[in-house]
Amino acid sequence: MIKLLSNLNKKDRFMIVIIALLVVFSVFLDLRMPEYMSKITQLVQTEDSTMKDIMMAGGHMLLCAIGSMVTLIIICYFSSLLAANFSKNIRRKVFTKVESFGIAEIKKFKTSSLITRTTNDITQIEMLLAMGLQLLIKSPVMAVWALLKIVGKSGELSMITATGVVIIVVTNLLIIKKVTPRFEKMQKLTDQVNGVTRENLTGIRVIRAFNAEAFQEERFESVNSDLTNTQLSNQRTFAVMQPMMNFVMHFQHLGIYFIGAILITKAGMVGKINLFSNMVVFSSYGMQVIISFLMLTMIFMILPRAQVSARRINEVLDEEISIKTGSFDGDTKEKGVVEFKNVSFRYPDADEDIIKNISFKVNKGETIAFIGSTGSGKSTLINLVPRLYDATKGEVLVDGVNVKEYKIESLNNKIGYISQKAVMFNGTVRDNIAFGDNGKGKPSLKKIKEAISVAQAKEFVEKMDNKYDSHIARGGTNVSGGQKQRLSIARAIARDPEIYIFDDSFSALDYKTDSTLRKELRNYTKDATSMIVAQRIGTIMHADKIVVLDKGECVGIGTHKELLKTCEVYREIALSQLSEEELSNA
Repeated sequence: MIKLLSNLNKKDRFMIVIIALLVVFSVFLDLRMPEYMSKITQLVQTEDSTMKDIMMAGGHMLLCAIGSMVTLIIICYFSSLLAANFSKNIRRKVFTKVESFGIAEIKKFKTSSLITRTTNDITQIEMLLAMGLQLLIKSPVMAVWALLKIVGKSGELSMITATGVVIIVVTNLLIIKKVTPRFEKMQKLTDQVNGVTRENLTGIRVIRAFNAEAFQEERFESVNSDLTNTQLSNQRTFAVMQPMMNFVMHFQHLGIYFIGAILITKAGMVGKINLFSNMVVFSSYGMQVIISFLMLTMIFMILPRAQVSARRINEVLDEEISIKTGSFDGDTKEKGVVEFKNVSFRYPDADEDIIKNISFKVNKGETIAFIGSTGSGKSTLINLVPRLYDATKGEVLVDGVNVKEYKIESLNNKIGYISQKAVMFNGTVRDNIAFGDNGKGKPSLKKIKEAISVAQAKEFVEKMDNKYDSHIARGGTNVSGGQKQRLSIARAIARDPEIYIFDDSFSALDYKTDSTLRKELRNYTKDATSMIVAQRIGTIMHADKIVVLDKGECVGIGTHKELLKTCEVYREIALSQLSEEELSNA
C-alpha cells in the first residue's frame, strides 16, 4: 500500500497535510465539548453561578459543534477530491503500462484480470483514500488525546475505559487475521467472473448456435456462487464487530455510572460535585475513545481488501517489460529491407523453439510470402518484425538495423501491419482508416478514399448511410468478416509504410475479390516491401520469394515454379488446392 501511495504527486501530498491539520482541528473542537459540559455541570451545582455563565459555556459548546461540522464537510470534500485525482492518475499509469506490455505480459495477467485491476482494484484504493484517510488520522489522534484528558483523574474509571479498549483491539485483530486471505481470494474470483462474462459476450453466436446457454449459465453460476459465498463469509465475520462495539459502549457507560455512583456515595459534599463532574467527563471522553476505535474498525473493514488491491496494482506497475524500446530514431539510408539472420524463437517457459534457425532477406519493392501447415510458425515469424515478440537467437534487421535498437514508435512508423484477426474500433469508417500516428500526420480524406478504393472496400462503404462517416461498432460487429479485412488493409495502405505485413489477411475474401485486391496492391505498393502469410497458393504464387515452413524450420525458399520442383512440402500444399493443370498454367 505504501509503495502504491508513493505515486502521489506534490499537490496530493500537500492536500493530505491540509486534511491532517483539519482533522486535528476537528478533534480539538470535539474534545473541547466535554470540557464545556463539565463546566456547565459544575455551574449548575454552584450556588453563586449565573444563567449568563451557563449560557456562555453552552454557546461555546454550540460553536465547537458547528465548527466541527463545517470542518468535517471541508475534510470530506478534500478527501473525495484527493481520492478521485489519485485513482485517475493510477488508472492512467496502469493503462499506459499495459499499453507497453508485450504479448507475453498480456498472456501472463490475462485480459479479464487486467480489466479488474484497472477498475475494481483501483476503486478499492479510492474508497480507502476517500473514507479511510480521515478516519486513519482522526481515530488515533482522538483516542490518544481523549485518554490524555482523563488519565490520572480516576483510576477506577480509567480501568473501565482500558478494558473496553482491550476488548475492541483483540476483536479487531482476530477478525483481520481471518478475513485478509479471503479478500485476495475475492479479487481472483472477481477476475474469474469477468473472464466468464467476457467469454460469454464475445462468443454469444457460437453459444446460441450450439444451444449452450444452460452450460454457460452453470459456469457463471459456479464462479458467481464462489464469489458470493466468500463475500458472505467475510460479512458474517465483520457482523461480529457491530454488536461487540455496542456491548463495549453500553458496558462502559454502565460501568462508569455504577462505579461513579459508589464513589459519589462515599465522598463528602465538596467531593461529590468533583466526582460527578469527572463522571460526566469520563462518560464523554470514554465515548470518544470508543468512537475512535469504531472508526478504526471501519478502516479494518476497508484496509485489508485495499491492501490486496494495491498489491495487484503494483504487480502490473512493477512488471518487467520484455520488449524494451531502443534509442535509434529510424533514419536509415536503406528503405524497406528486411533480413532474418539465423533467427530462432521460443515462447516463455516453452521447452523448445517454435522457430528454428531461419535466414532470408527481402529488398525494397519485393514481395515475400510464407506458407506452411497450421502451427508451422508463420505468424510467429512475421510478428518478430514489429516486435510483438523478440527473437530468442539471431537477428531481425529492418533497413540494416536490428529491430531491438529502434525506438518502438520509429519501428512502427515503417510498418503497415494487418493482423490475422481484423480489428475495428468504435467510431466512423474515416476514424478507423486514419487510426493511429505514423509520424506524417493524419491522412487526408483523399488519401483515405484512395486506400479504401485499393482495398476493394469502396463499393460497400459508399453504399452505407453516411459513407465515410458511417458508424463502425466496437469490434466491427456491424460489418462482415470480409469487409473488416478490407478496411484493415485500407488502414495499413493509408499509412504509406515502407513494409507491409499481411498476416493471413485475405482469408475472409472470396477468390474474385482476393485476386482483384492483390492486383491493385501490387501496383500500389510496388515501391514498398510486402510480407504475406497465407494459406492459399493462389494468394502467394506470384510472390518474388516464398518461404516454406514445416514445424518451425525452413524447408524451402524460392519462386512458385522453383518450389514445385524442389520442395515436396510446398508441392503437397499446392496439389491439395489446385490441379496439376492449374499449377502448370500459373
